[in-house]
Amino acid sequence: MAHVLLIDDDPDLIAEQVRHAFPPPHRVEVARTGADGLARVREHQPDVVLLDLGLPDRPGLDVFDDVRATDARIPVVFVTLSKTADAAIEAMKRGAFDYLFKPVDTAQLRRVVGEAAEVARRMREPAVLAEAPPDEDVPGAIVGACPAMQEVYKAVGRVAAQDVPVLVTGESGTGKELVARAIYQHGRRSRAPFLALNCAAIPEALLESELFGHEKGAFTGADRRRIGRFEQCNGGTLFLDEIGDMPAALQAKMLRVLQEQTFERVGGTETVTTDVRVISATHRDLKAAAAAGTFRPDLYFRLGVFTVHLPPLRDRGDDLPVLVRHFLRRFNRELGRDVRDVSPDALVALRVYPWPGNLRELQSVLKQALLRTTGAVLLPAALPELTTGPVAAALPAVERSDLEAFVRRRLSEGSEELHDEAHRELDRVLLPLVMEHTRGNQFQAARILGVARQTLRRRLRELHITPRFTDGMEDDAD
Repeated sequence: MAHVLLIDDDPDLIAEQVRHAFPPPHRVEVARTGADGLARVREHQPDVVLLDLGLPDRPGLDVFDDVRATDARIPVVFVTLSKTADAAIEAMKRGAFDYLFKPVDTAQLRRVVGEAAEVARRMREPAVLAEAPPDEDVPGAIVGACPAMQEVYKAVGRVAAQDVPVLVTGESGTGKELVARAIYQHGRRSRAPFLALNCAAIPEALLESELFGHEKGAFTGADRRRIGRFEQCNGGTLFLDEIGDMPAALQAKMLRVLQEQTFERVGGTETVTTDVRVISATHRDLKAAAAAGTFRPDLYFRLGVFTVHLPPLRDRGDDLPVLVRHFLRRFNRELGRDVRDVSPDALVALRVYPWPGNLRELQSVLKQALLRTTGAVLLPAALPELTTGPVAAALPAVERSDLEAFVRRRLSEGSEELHDEAHRELDRVLLPLVMEHTRGNQFQAARILGVARQTLRRRLRELHITPRFTDGMEDDAD
């Protein structure tokens, strides 16, 4: 639950709005002066600070600077009466999380504070990489003693303090963000902000603005200046997930900021200087993409100064029983269950499954099994249906031979874009099969394919594929 500190000398209206938006078990504190607010920050370390620009004892920007000096990891959201918000924009340039106008919209307040609290959690929650399960339940622990995981631990130890770009690779669901947080927490910037952005989850038209910001009037709907993540995270660490999905047009700007630590906001001419450590992650083979020309080779080399590769769960051998019992202990507490062991038959079923969704899928399966279990032992009957292999391996032979014929035909025709053409042809076969397998559920289909749901939707639109919903139900609501 979030611990919110409001530093504002307004009458009770704002305080009541915040308390209404975050009722117990959330905790809301109110300070009427900057001095009182700073004392509470030092004593209680709130998750999020809501800070008024105009305080009776000192300017809000000065209070913000002192909060940053106390603990730069605490997200600060400004509240202001001024619609021009010049001071709030200046605070964003210094590293504030966001700003809101008075009177505060309750829905917007919940959204912004919720996002800020999640950022705070990512910075503070220990990212544990351990060969054996920790004695106490740690939500963010990656546990394993197989040789491949030992290499991961060594790699994190080698690079954490070096302040160079790091590329974390591995299939979807292997825990790449956790590794990124471990590198951050053991690095020189561990007391500075850590922000994360999923490049595949942001529409292409907005991704540049999210990263670099924009000036007022830069495009339709840009009614005020926006400070992007590179400017907002100055001095800290920026984690860019699914970097392989970054549009080609944006890769050149990304390369420049890595090389020179400078950029311009969208629609602006002012050169902004920043000091950010970039940790990126992808489930794609960027080396192959760079060789094929679908990802800039110079950007790949910049991102991958040091690479950490996470093995898929199916290659982690005897780690699986350890992970199963580790997650059981955690989910027992979360779900109020008391399942103490796994039957040998159930463990065999878990061992033979190839886990295309890796740790994320294992956790989902175990949660479902716990909810179906009534006794103290998890039995095979409690497990959800597990297929014997990834869907992508089940392409009929006729379709595989059709793909081969397509490649041979395009070779004879002198194609110079064969890599992209072959992938499109494969998607025309693969995507309808996966969508049929999931009965039109795009969330499940994206998990099976190992791509972001937004990426799946884009590919379906690009190829004009209309899924056939066998049970009449469309995708899960967002």
